[in-house]
Amino acid sequence: MTLKQFVAKQFIDVIQWNEPEEGILVYRYPMQDMEIQNGGQLTVRESQMAAFVNEGKIADVFGPGLHTLNTRNLPVLTDLMNWDKEFESPFKSDVYFFSTHLQINQKWGTATPITIRDAEFGAVRLRGYGIYSYRISDPRTFFTQVSGTRSTYYIEDLEGQLRNTIVARMTDIFATSKISFLDMAANQAALGKKIEEEMKPNFAALGLELASFVVENISLPEELQKVMDQRIGVGMAGDLGKFTQFQAAEALSTAASNSGGAAGMGVGLGAGVAMGQTMISAMKQPEAPVAQANARFCSNCGKTVPARAHFCPECGKAQ
Repeated sequence: MTLKQFVAKQFIDVIQWNEPEEGILVYRYPMQDMEIQNGGQLTVRESQMAAFVNEGKIADVFGPGLHTLNTRNLPVLTDLMNWDKEFESPFKSDVYFFSTHLQINQKWGTATPITIRDAEFGAVRLRGYGIYSYRISDPRTFFTQVSGTRSTYYIEDLEGQLRNTIVARMTDIFATSKISFLDMAANQAALGKKIEEEMKPNFAALGLELASFVVENISLPEELQKVMDQRIGVGMAGDLGKFTQFQAAEALSTAASNSGGAAGMGVGLGAGVAMGQTMISAMKQPEAPVAQANARFCSNCGKTVPARAHFCPECGKAQ
């Protein structure tokens, strides 16, 4: 390259990036055939990091601040480019900006129920959903493991991977846990904290930091929830007889609130009869047999003969 060609080339002396919209994780500065001027300025703002990449490998990473690009603070890149020959610029590599602020309100949920063995109810299927937040903490790892040389990498490009990883890890946690569903549902904050601690290594392997994980709801499918409600009702009643009375009372209350029309009257009457029969059966005590202290038995046929009778009422034999 001649001196005239070198002078005529377009050099970049200021490199900076403002996020134009939400959802961008990585942005490659549009270099094309342009080269960075030796001594150029790199501005990295708070919530950002920048990386120089030469031939697919990260040479240097810069945190927030104003950086002067020269051979003193880019020794690795200088060795790679051999810039002092033929007026070549040392900075012909790509520049990537990484957004490191929190990506909040990321949603997760189980597309299908997770089957687990519950300590109290046996095999059950659970559904769950909630939110989490994360940030890029290691640009080198994120570049080599996730984003690569793409010009722009968005949150939605990563969303499916993170959500599926969360659900798969939750399945493992539930499978090895001896906590019942009722305890999980009653301690969702503690459950979210446990899942967060278990998930952090998975995020770190991608160059990410899991900042928070929230379980908003843990529930059963509708048909299983009805079965559980019935079991809870039986447990609250104490025994089957009391539970039957409880059901009869509930039916009577429902019928009373829907008294309009002949159908409502029929339902109310049926519920009332059922409740009355149930209560009578529950309160009725077995009667003791009537003692027959003076009863006799016929010597001929063996039948009972009244105390004052002189003949057997069955065979007529004198007594």
